[in-house]
Formats: sequence, C-alpha cells, structure tokens
Amino acid sequence: MENLTKYFETNKATWNEKTKIHVESGMYDLEAFKNGASSLMPYELKALGDVKGKSLLHLQCHFGQDTLSWSRLGANCVGVDISDEGIGFAQKLNEELELDADFVCCNVLETSKYVTDTFDIVFTSYGVIGWLPNLEPWGQMIADRLNKGGVFYMAEFHPIVWMFDYLEGKPIMKYGYMQDEVIYEEYEGTYANTDSKMISKEYGWNHGLSEVINALTKAGLRIDYLNEYDESPYNVLPDLEQTKSGMYATKDKLYPLIFEIKATKV
Repeated sequence: MENLTKYFETNKATWNEKTKIHVESGMYDLEAFKNGASSLMPYELKALGDVKGKSLLHLQCHFGQDTLSWSRLGANCVGVDISDEGIGFAQKLNEELELDADFVCCNVLETSKYVTDTFDIVFTSYGVIGWLPNLEPWGQMIADRLNKGGVFYMAEFHPIVWMFDYLEGKPIMKYGYMQDEVIYEEYEGTYANTDSKMISKEYGWNHGLSEVINALTKAGLRIDYLNEYDESPYNVLPDLEQTKSGMYATKDKLYPLIFEIKATKV
C-alpha cells in the first residue's frame, strides 16, 4: 500500500490557497451570500426538502457556504474539510452571520475520529470523491455517522467527466473510467477564477458508479435512487452552454455531467 500522506498534504496546501481566492471570486459571490442568497442548487434542495430541526453532517464543506445555507434552513449542522484555511473562514462566516453551525478540520476519511455524534443527514456535493483513493472507508464512515433511518445524499460530477483532461481548454479523453492509478495535475488558476496565478497541484482518483454504490451498500446503506443528468448547475467545464433551465450542458449532450444518490441507513 503506497503512502498517501504526500497526496493529502499536497491537496490540502492547494485547497488552502484556493480558499483565499474563492472567497473573493464571483462564482462564490460572498457578498450576495452574506445578504441572504443560498449556495444550494436545485438537485440537493429537491432531494432533502425540509431540513428544519434535523442534524446534518456536511462532508468536504470547503469554506462552509452550503453548510451555512442548510443552517439557515433550520438544520443543526457540522461541516468537515481538510483545509484549515477553509474551516477557519467558515467559522468566521458562521459568527458573522450569527448562525450555530460547527466546523471541524480533518481529512474526510478520519471524520469519525473528530466527530462522534450521529446525524439525521450526511451530505456531500460536487467535486468530492475524486480526492479519495478508496471509497470503502468513506462509505463505512458515512454509515457510522448516520442515525438508523438517517439519509445520505450526494450530488457529484459524473465519472465520465473525469475521463477527460481539460488543461488544453477542450476535453481530451485521457483517463480510465475504472483507473486505479493516481492522477496528478498541475495548472495555473482555479475553477472559480481561471485568471488567478496560483499553481494548483492536485492528486486525484477516478471512481466509477459501481464503486460508489458498492461502497455504500457494503456499509449497510440501502440505495433509494441513483439519477444521472446531462445538465450541471456549475459552468466549470470548457464549452458548456446555458440551457433554458439556467443550468449548463455540453452542446451535443452525449454523456451525463452530474449524478445524485440518495440512500438510507436501515
């Protein structure tokens, strides 16, 4: 088993730098958020519905906007992220907005070492599982943190999306759908500010849908549904076109961009 520490440390350093840029970016529009705008997207709002009074654990929460959006809707929230810059900013934002969310800095795979409560909902979204080398520990951690009858929900970019290299400004199919080997990319800028001069250094792993499903079911979760969509709420890939729904799609719509899973701990 290769030593994963260097991968996680490199990714953490990159996310610390990204946080500094993202809090100033138009994509995250912090001023609008402070004035009441929600950062949550239609897929997740429809899936989880009324969360008032429910406990919610948000995995890989970045600097906390989605966590705090759920908090505004009445959930009792805890957000977890590997970036101490992200968690530090989330805590400040929580105080400024006079909300009551908690935030914990740790590798998501070690969540249960730092968060021992169980929750009605475990939530994660968009660009999350690609940072994890193995999904079985992730699935088990989710099951461990859920109350019996509790719900896990994720919205994520489709595995087909990660088969492409986008660094040349257009999608070039390069990586295997079921590739086990780590993928390293180094590039200037970030998805929220392509003009930034920061150098992103990132290690990631591809995971097919069967791997995601099997990690959750092996941990004892019942899959309620798996949906795939050819529209993304984020315009973060080359040559996407805005649709009538306000989302974004490839011109030819040959493959899905997003999938969502809802599961229950039985």
